[in-house]
Amino acid sequence: MPHYFDFGATSAIRPPQVVEAVASFLRDCGATPGRGGYGRALEAGRIALHCRRALMELLGVRGDPGRIAFFQNATHALNTALWGLVGEGEVLVVTQFDHNAVLRPAHALARERGVEVRMVPGDASGALDLEAARRLLDGARVLVVNAASNVLGSRLPVRDLVELAREAGALVVADAAQAAGHLPAAGEVGLADVVAFTGHKGLLGPQGIGGLWVREGVDVAPLLCGGTGGRSEIRDMPPHLPDRLEAGTVNAPGIAGLLAGCRFVLERGVEELHAEEARLKARLHAELSTIEGLRVLSPPDPEGVGIVTVVSDRLDPATLASRLDREWGIEARAGLHCAPEAHRVLGTLETGALRLSVGWCTTDEDVDQAVRALDALAGHTAVPVL
Repeated sequence: MPHYFDFGATSAIRPPQVVEAVASFLRDCGATPGRGGYGRALEAGRIALHCRRALMELLGVRGDPGRIAFFQNATHALNTALWGLVGEGEVLVVTQFDHNAVLRPAHALARERGVEVRMVPGDASGALDLEAARRLLDGARVLVVNAASNVLGSRLPVRDLVELAREAGALVVADAAQAAGHLPAAGEVGLADVVAFTGHKGLLGPQGIGGLWVREGVDVAPLLCGGTGGRSEIRDMPPHLPDRLEAGTVNAPGIAGLLAGCRFVLERGVEELHAEEARLKARLHAELSTIEGLRVLSPPDPEGVGIVTVVSDRLDPATLASRLDREWGIEARAGLHCAPEAHRVLGTLETGALRLSVGWCTTDEDVDQAVRALDALAGHTAVPVL
């Protein structure tokens, strides 16, 4: 049985309810929300509504559930938010802990719309320079706030950043990809004006479903135009959400699976899940920190998410990951984790690092195996235990 340590990328191990929900939807419903008034279409609409409501609870946002629009993933949602909010020559503020789902659209906006992109610096402890943030926000249109680093696992100061943005008159886009389902109220992302999320990480849904919540009074211009199932007589996208942003057929089976994942998380309780993940992370962090020749990059941060990132003096990260998989049955991710600026902060931009991330079903036995394996691969013991 493999020991899965890549929940930071995808919850590849899901509760059986999620699998059954997708299969049941395809078997018993199969229709698209908002595309007809017959029984199957109405049932698909009910599932989508229940999913939106569950997401609002997990994200800590309020108001009309229709303010959540479904997309393919958080990348699609973040692109929609950034292209829909930042105009010609305006100022966009990002941070060194942002994912390429933010950094690449920011680069494209700078190239195509003359947007000025400013970056808040961070340090290897996972902290951001808030005084620099205050200065950089002067005249800004939008600040992007990442609730938790996908490289270090550290929880970022969402509340402080939102307050600074409010003082500067900037809108806030929160990236909840790593936080949703892992942190209570997703790390305070509900304080933002716009929240992007994905379904396949801490929310335990399938790949291919994510979305965007938009606060009442904030207008995000559509990224795509097309059919919505309503107001088909007008040439522009409808003015109301979610239709304004949901062009084309949504991933209804994915929504059904995401609803089941959200319900599982709500029934277990985010606080309980976070406490257990924090306990396992603390064990993993403490025991790996004792291994000579292995350097733990992640700060302990019990308030963060369950990520422990390391580098070895003996093996490069790709080789380390390959041998962990082949010899020890441990599945973990090496590389830059789509967050090059975070690795620049850590001094690992040229080499990458190995990230181990725990999740809803990680056990102490998994942690024991990871510690044994990394101790062995550091050159201290030699016998794999599969």
